[in-house]
Amino acid sequence: MSDSSKMPRRSFLGTAALGFAASQLVAAAPAFAQSAGASGSGAKGKARGAGGAKRMEPLKTIDAGVLNVAYFEAGPAQGEPVILLHGWPYDIHTYADVVPLLAAPGHRVILPYLRGNGATRFLLSETPRNGQQAAIAVDIIALMDALKIERATIGGCDWGARTACIMAALWPARGVALVSGSG
Repeated sequence: MSDSSKMPRRSFLGTAALGFAASQLVAAAPAFAQSAGASGSGAKGKARGAGGAKRMEPLKTIDAGVLNVAYFEAGPAQGEPVILLHGWPYDIHTYADVVPLLAAPGHRVILPYLRGNGATRFLLSETPRNGQQAAIAVDIIALMDALKIERATIGGCDWGARTACIMAALWPARGVALVSGSG
């Protein structure tokens, strides 16, 4: 493999490492709520909540497995997919500062609200509620199928890191790379 073919991977991994370091700072800050007086009306990632944190908007939704998954997406639709999984009690805003770093070089960044979080909802009231990381891993595989993503880089922190590791163990062919922070 030539040095030129290794450079994008090195660049991506360096950006991912920097992003995860930044996400730990974001995760340490208290969760914010959109203040009533916040400026902006939902422009993509531009509206500000309390403390000036970026809002990840607009959200998209898609039926995937037993869920209707709400997610934020940035970057080109044909870009190499990167799926970032939040922890608990955090949400997709954990990655507010990471998204631009990954989307700028052309990655398709997807931040799903995990089951029981945000606007993600069960499709049927009869569906058993289960918060095990293996169940959440099945949800993310179903999301990848619904979005027609064969393989992706999967990253996560906290609860999401454990889910990402389970995905790598049970479905290794679906992953390009794994980034697991504080899991």
